[in-house]
Order: sequence, then structure tokens, then C-alpha cells
Amino acid sequence: MANLYQLWNKARKSQLMLPITALILMLIINAIITPGFFKISINNGVLYGFLIDILNRSSELIILAVGMTFVAASSRGTDISVGTIAAVSAALIVRLLGSSYDGYLMNPALAIFFGLLLGVACGAVNGFLVAGLNIQPMVATLIMYTAGRGIAQLISSTELATGVILYVRMESYKYIGGFIPGCIIPTPIFIAVAFVAITYLVTTKTAMSTYIQTVGINPKAGRLVGINSVMVIFFCYVFSGLCSGVTGLIASSRIYSCDANNIGLNMELDAILAVALGGNSLGGGKFNLAGSVIGAITIQALTTSLYAVGVSADQLPVYKAVVVVLIVVFQSPAFKKWMAQRKLKAANTAMGTVTAK
Repeated sequence: MANLYQLWNKARKSQLMLPITALILMLIINAIITPGFFKISINNGVLYGFLIDILNRSSELIILAVGMTFVAASSRGTDISVGTIAAVSAALIVRLLGSSYDGYLMNPALAIFFGLLLGVACGAVNGFLVAGLNIQPMVATLIMYTAGRGIAQLISSTELATGVILYVRMESYKYIGGFIPGCIIPTPIFIAVAFVAITYLVTTKTAMSTYIQTVGINPKAGRLVGINSVMVIFFCYVFSGLCSGVTGLIASSRIYSCDANNIGLNMELDAILAVALGGNSLGGGKFNLAGSVIGAITIQALTTSLYAVGVSADQLPVYKAVVVVLIVVFQSPAFKKWMAQRKLKAANTAMGTVTAK
């Protein structure tokens, strides 16, 4: 019994306790709202079910959340341009691939490379503004957030109109955001798993994780021990741009086209919420990638629940914003101090009762 209590006490203090609890709660709510929620079957040679759809649809958000985790941990701020950068990358990829039924205008691997490179370049601009010019992260990324959609629309322009929807006619482009022939698991799930695994290995097998957390806690102290704080923060924004580029690639493949106005729309809020829900502080410092991944899946489960009860797509950000506010409040020093005082008061009261007896 004592061992179980110690195990529970350790789990309760774990950073993953909040995201795991939230995920379980959302799954239970979905199971109540939607009959057969946990049922998984094979239809037309592919896996089908609500759980598979949640994992599939959350793939882009998982990748964005990974980049947002690094940004929040290092710069003590958020990148609100991730959805916009995804649209910019998607626009360039689809433009380079062309809309012919006979073949791609450019080699697909090369087009994807240039699209991801553009995402990295956008991230580098954000990184330069934040790390190089010391501009507050939200203000710096607001510039890209404002200009990005316009850039995507310019890339998507034709001689007749600006910002038109570009289409890819080749069937093979669907494989990235859909299914590879003969494989029953959606391709985005493979991409998200591989992306997270590689990122985790790089951060744990090198000193990068320590650098990011040190800079996020105290940049001046980091410089004193030889860490180039500017380059660490710059790298995190560049990596966030890469994450956005991969997200744009998956999103454009999923819809077989590029809509500059809608790809990545409002995903900034979801990425920030996933990081916060994962137990990571938006004020920088220690981070946990697993928490962000679980948070992203939870957000998608929340979206599924809201759709199930009849909430429209236009109203979704309102409910998610409420969740963000609650999480930020729970993570605030004032709230933690208040909780600590309550526990201390309760302990003193209990001790007084025992003494009186």
C-alpha cells in the first residue's frame, strides 16, 4: 500500500500528469457523446475510426507544437506566425509542382525542398527579429503573421487573379497527406512519429536541450557559461519555420491543392494551447516534448468533441481561448502561491486538530 501511495505521489508531481489527465478526460467525453468512438475497422483497405481520425488530423498540429515548444522554452514567447508560414510553404510547393495531368512541372523532391526552405527562411526572419534585434517574440512574429498570407497569395497568383486556389493534378501527391497504396495507416501519422523521434534524439543525444532550457531560464547566465544565446534562440525559430513548412506540405497534400487563405488558419492558437496543455511553461525554461505531443492530440480530441455537440468552425477559437486562459492561470506564479498557502493552512489546521486530541 505504501508503494502504491509513493507511486501515485510521484505520478501526481510529474509534468505529464496534466496532459495525460486531460487526454483521458477528452476521450471519455468523446466516448459518451459519440457511440462507437473506440471502434476501429478496415474500410477500403485502410484503417477507419474516430481514434485513427484524431491521430491523423493531429499530425500537423503535433509537428507545429514541437517547434512551438522550442520557441517558448528558449525565447520565453510564442510564434504566432506558424500557420501563416505553413500557407507560404504550401503555396510555393504547389506552384512549383504545377497543375498538369501529364506530370509534375518540377521534380517533387526538389519542389518540396524549396517549399521547406522557404519555411526555414521565414523562420530565420523571425529569429533575426527576436534574437538579433531583441524584439518581443509576439510583436516580431506578428510581422510575418500579417505579411505571410499576402506572400502566399502572391505566390498563388495568376495572370487573371491574385490568390487563387492552386491544384495539383497528379494522384501521387495525395500519398503524403493520405495513404500510401498498400498501407492501412495514414501517411501523416508516420511523418509525425518520425519527425518527433528525430527531434527527440537530436535534443537528448546532444547538448541542445540543455542549451535551450538554460537560455530560456536565464540568457545572461547562459552567456557567462559560454552558450551563444542569440544563436540558440535563432535556431529555435528557424526550426519552427521548418515545422511550419512540413505542416504546409501535409495540409496541401491532404486537400490536393493550396488555399492561401485557409491552410494553417488559426493553428497558431492550437499550437500554443498544445504546448501549455502539455505542462510546458510559456515563460521559458524546462520543456517536455512528450507533453506537447499529448497536448496536440488532446486539442484534436477537443475539436472533435466540439464538432460533435454542434459548435461551428467559426466558434471553435472562442472555446479554445477559454482553455488557454485557464491553463495560463493554473501555471501562473500567483495561482501556485495561493495553492501552496492553502495546503500549508490545511496542514496547520490538521496538525492543530491532532495536537488538541
